[in-house]
Amino acid sequence: MQLSDFDFDLPEELIATRPAVPRTSARLLVAHEAQITDAQVHDLGQWLRAGDRLVLNDTKVIPARLSGTRARTSAQGLTEARIEVTLLEPKADGTWAALLKPLKKVKLGETVEFGAGLSAMLDGVADGQGHLRFNLEGDAFEAALAQAGAMPLPPYIAAKRPADAQDHHDYQTVFAEHSGAVAAPTASLHFDQALLDELAAMGVEFSHVTLHVGAGTFLPVKVDDVLTHKMHAEWGRVSAKAAHEITATKAAGGRVIPVGTTALRLIETAARGGQIEAWEGDTDIFIYPGFTFHVTDALMTNFHLPKSTLMMLVSALMGQEKLREIYAHAIEQNYRFFSYGDSSLLIPDQNKQ
Repeated sequence: MQLSDFDFDLPEELIATRPAVPRTSARLLVAHEAQITDAQVHDLGQWLRAGDRLVLNDTKVIPARLSGTRARTSAQGLTEARIEVTLLEPKADGTWAALLKPLKKVKLGETVEFGAGLSAMLDGVADGQGHLRFNLEGDAFEAALAQAGAMPLPPYIAAKRPADAQDHHDYQTVFAEHSGAVAAPTASLHFDQALLDELAAMGVEFSHVTLHVGAGTFLPVKVDDVLTHKMHAEWGRVSAKAAHEITATKAAGGRVIPVGTTALRLIETAARGGQIEAWEGDTDIFIYPGFTFHVTDALMTNFHLPKSTLMMLVSALMGQEKLREIYAHAIEQNYRFFSYGDSSLLIPDQNKQ
């Protein structure tokens, strides 16, 4: 299985830099049986039925991009350096792993001031990352971060424009609850409360799980033989309640439909034994063609980067030939791609699985 199997040519103009407004007006490609249908997200209920269960990732994106100043007094007097920080993940010792640019401008024990009363000391360095110990914690940390930080837009958007105040709203789901992600579960960005209420009224049920999406989700695959790729790890939790709900839906003949690849990876991690159970920890599950899905019946997801692990995941669900057909259609019909782009509902042929 070669990396080139998951490549395609994408016109630059199809990369979305802002989301559709309102959220549910985004386009929705529905692939079901032999058909591909063009719709919009607000039409989602046409393909769902009472007893289906949507699995939602309720992680909350933190404003993980910070710009600060390191001050130092030496024989030459006071000198300052501008330091750009991207928070990656909290560590067990209370520090945050982060990318510092330039890292060489900060010594161990030195402090970077970010404004809004927020500062951090460089506590350690490992694998090219700095470990920062902030002066605030809990609600005070979140409040200061909300003022001082910017949303961590994906590289392909950040290269086109800087994050701004609108992204604090746009790059967060309406059901975000547990802080810790540095990237959004982007398929979920298409939902507003009105759509959730409409689906609930028709008998669709919901389960919430938490997977803190890390910056590693954007890491490119650098090996030609994809089976030798090492996945990044992300922290997640499937509660006993969510596991019970998903099990009950399967037993009743309903479909379990994760919204986004993050929710899918998490529930399949929790179901590695064949049946889903409560689970918590770091998952580095790698899903590629040949994978056996234990709980996933369909998937709502955005359109993914060429040669990415997420292309491999959706290929595993739909089959490589079918996925090539889906992506060719999306490009021909000018669907908008990636995090702020349009969405798809992928319902595999049950005979395939």
